[in-house]
Amino acid sequence: MVNLEALHDVPVVGSVPTDGAFSLLWLVIALPALGAAILLLGGRRTDKWGHLLGTAMAVGSFVISLILFFTLLGKDADDRQVTQHLWNWFTAGSYSVNFDLLYDQLSAVFLLLITGVGSLIHVYSIGYMEHDERRRRFFGYLNLFVASMLVLVLAADYVGVFLGWEGVGLASYLLIGFWQQKPSAAAAAKKAFVINRVGDIGLSLGTALIFITFGSTSFAVVSAASSHASDGALTGIGLLLLLAACGKSAQFPLQTWLLDAMEGPTPVSALIHAATMVTAGVYLIVRSNFIFSLTEDARTAVIVIGTITLLMGAIIGCAKDDIKKALAGSTMSQIGYMVLAAGLGPAGYAFAIFHLLTHGFFKANMFLGAGSVMHGMNDDVNMRHYGALQKAMPITFATFATGYLAILGIPPFAGFWSKDKIIETAFADNTLVGLCALIGAGVTAFYMTRLMLMTFVGTKRWEKDVHPHESPKVMTYPLIALAALSALGGLLTLGGWIGDWLEPVTGHAEHHELPFGMAPIVMSLIILLVVAAGVAVAWQLVGQREVPREAPEKVSIFTRAARADLYGDAFNDEVIIKPGAAGIRGLTVFDRVVVDGAAEGTATAFASMSARFRLLQNGFVRSYALALLAGAALVIFALLAVNFG
Repeated sequence: MVNLEALHDVPVVGSVPTDGAFSLLWLVIALPALGAAILLLGGRRTDKWGHLLGTAMAVGSFVISLILFFTLLGKDADDRQVTQHLWNWFTAGSYSVNFDLLYDQLSAVFLLLITGVGSLIHVYSIGYMEHDERRRRFFGYLNLFVASMLVLVLAADYVGVFLGWEGVGLASYLLIGFWQQKPSAAAAAKKAFVINRVGDIGLSLGTALIFITFGSTSFAVVSAASSHASDGALTGIGLLLLLAACGKSAQFPLQTWLLDAMEGPTPVSALIHAATMVTAGVYLIVRSNFIFSLTEDARTAVIVIGTITLLMGAIIGCAKDDIKKALAGSTMSQIGYMVLAAGLGPAGYAFAIFHLLTHGFFKANMFLGAGSVMHGMNDDVNMRHYGALQKAMPITFATFATGYLAILGIPPFAGFWSKDKIIETAFADNTLVGLCALIGAGVTAFYMTRLMLMTFVGTKRWEKDVHPHESPKVMTYPLIALAALSALGGLLTLGGWIGDWLEPVTGHAEHHELPFGMAPIVMSLIILLVVAAGVAVAWQLVGQREVPREAPEKVSIFTRAARADLYGDAFNDEVIIKPGAAGIRGLTVFDRVVVDGAAEGTATAFASMSARFRLLQNGFVRSYALALLAGAALVIFALLAVNFG
């Protein structure tokens, strides 16, 4: 364990008092938590107005988050950290865990994203879930999810993070399986829950190792003492936290749950799988920057995982005909970019968070746009049954196109400012990693253009009984707001604002040089050329040909692999499940034969001995006399042996 006395010599950033606006911090969590309690415990009495209450609680939390943000913005850079003590959670000996909230530059960004995008999704859900008999319960689950996510990003220590982490897992299980009458939805919820438990093991063991190493789980204490810990301990902690991130953020090899999770209602996909939950792993890595910055091995593992996943997600997205699953593959890929950036150290932390922010805007926009398309197409998710929807759904088309341009990284849309910076930083760190990130940008352009062409362009491919129509205003207004953020979100990077804002938390980023002395403008032009190539290939293969209503069966081995999610389930089955099951069977046999055998054998031996001794107690006088005679003979023999031996 690190000698905590050394902390007296290590400066720790102080917190400003939680007075004024900062005293409202606890309400950010309390409002959606209260909404969830009322809606889930109030029963059918809340059916008529439950959706309005749930939305009001989310909007109220967003308003408070705005007040807190502008209050923090008015503070000096060195005073932008607030710790609010709520209560003592538990005490074990000299170890005490307080339930404290930490509000700083990093958590401020997440609060705005979670409550802002979350509020828009609540509003959208009023229209999307209008005819669902269990709408009130759906909004209760949404409120529960938002409250849990807020606990996760506001907790001041790893124990609090674990509480929010598990709450998010529970809420996602309930939301993914909301339509539990569908076997596919129930199976998807269970799959997501089980795979995320694997990641949760990483967080629980990582938290335990943090306590063993530092004697505390507080961010402030661990940050101050991290430089005194051994390399082995830091690497172990980093790898365990990475395992946790892989589960929540759907990174290789724990990514297989994400595409199945599209069985949930579309607003769930926008909230959980675009803006919030899948970014929790990125938050964990960036928040633990004081660990990862000191362990090269763990950071390398983060880079490798992010690089593999960004390519896997992009390839999977190329072959999906289900519009939501195509966007899910895209989400996996874009989170891979964030994880890659987080592995680059201080140079990449800010860009990871910035891309997380812009991605939350344009991906929530596109997921809700997909829901709008499904709403007008009788809930059909197959893009091969779409085509030429831009005239029937002009608002959905325009807003979706904004998200499309943003994810491609077309200037001046938001993705240009965030993803391009990640690719530049990756090239500065390692040419091979940068090349993989660049290829990912080209593949992204291909599958997103394919999605746009199959959905909004070309000829009509829907049945005669389908009548596409624009969604109601309660659904299109959130789309317009998210489209505006997708277009203007890049302004946050002007003058390096986002990097300067996060620097007190993530550390100072050294200036990086691109390979061959390349200027950043040249790198941006290369990225745009690669993106243009991806668009051109998609136009040639999809835009210039008739899209069949049924997917061709005779395809290349690569397309077949992408349709099968690159055999992720088969990989886990062969590498994890079957060996794990064999190991469990072996342990079962060992327990039965060795452990139980030893215990039962001992009992059998004593039973046999006692049975033999019972033969001596048969009640016959002659037997007792014989025993006395034999005993006396033995005593006499022993005495003779001692005296004359």
